Amino acid sequence: MASTTLPRSAARSLPRAVPSVRSQASRVATRCLHQNASPITASPLRNRPGVRQWNQRVPMPAISVGRRTMFIQTESTPNPDALKFNPNQRVLPESISSPFLEYLTPRSTLAPPHPSPLAAKLLNIDGVTSVFFGVDYVTVTKDSATPWAHVKPEIFAIINEFMLSGQIIVNTVEDKAGESGQEGTEQDSLAYDENDSEVVGMIKELLETRVRPAIQEDGGDIEFRGFHDGQVLLKLRGACRTCDSSTVTLKNGIESMLMHYIEEVQGVQQVMDQEEEIAMKEFAKFEEKLRQQKGPDAAPSAVGKGSLDTVEG
Repeated sequence: MASTTLPRSAARSLPRAVPSVRSQASRVATRCLHQNASPITASPLRNRPGVRQWNQRVPMPAISVGRRTMFIQTESTPNPDALKFNPNQRVLPESISSPFLEYLTPRSTLAPPHPSPLAAKLLNIDGVTSVFFGVDYVTVTKDSATPWAHVKPEIFAIINEFMLSGQIIVNTVEDKAGESGQEGTEQDSLAYDENDSEVVGMIKELLETRVRPAIQEDGGDIEFRGFHDGQVLLKLRGACRTCDSSTVTLKNGIESMLMHYIEEVQGVQQVMDQEEEIAMKEFAKFEEKLRQQKGPDAAPSAVGKGSLDTVEG
């Protein structure tokens, strides 16, 4: 019997031309599995497992709700005994024409025309001597013997409570007896007045645009008390009122600028209230006593009645 011999080239192409049975079977099986797949349906209700109610009571952990706080920025001032608190919202009501209010005694916080519950609480803190309200900040001044670490947390807490609760910071009541308990309740002393002379108008403009912003930045303000015989009468408020550097501010700063731009100005004097005048006299006596103890050649202090021209208010 004659055997048929395939050429080598034909033998190599044979597996490619004839697919294997295994590959066909897998394709058929795959196709059949896809065609015969049944959709997934929900099981009958009777075959579902029952749900038993859990009766054990689990004690809920106690949740402590803390008090809300707000961001109050604190700024130091040239006066080491005064701090400026910025609550980032308006402090003085818009109905008050004055740019500031200053409370120097607990009685002033209750007297008309602008009693203040916030100032009353702050002045009730041991060591706090005065409270100053700017348009959007509060300046608190303490005595030199009280450290800030003792009073600053309580000041923060009181201001935070008033701002968050929406309590009235400053009230306005009728002043029937003419008793003004606060400083700065009248009209803004630097406001334009048609009755002012040309020189006074120029002085007010320079104070308003060049001086007041810097003093407000330091937690205080300035009042114009008049212009007489070439002398500009001014009153510093807030942190600048009891600051040792107020002498430099008035003489080297404000006086030099006013004399440079206005030739009619010959000097600047600070108006002193009666309490401040008494304090200055007591300080002068204390300096004189120290000078006698140290000897006649001792240099006088930079702060004192003789270091700044003053007039009684």
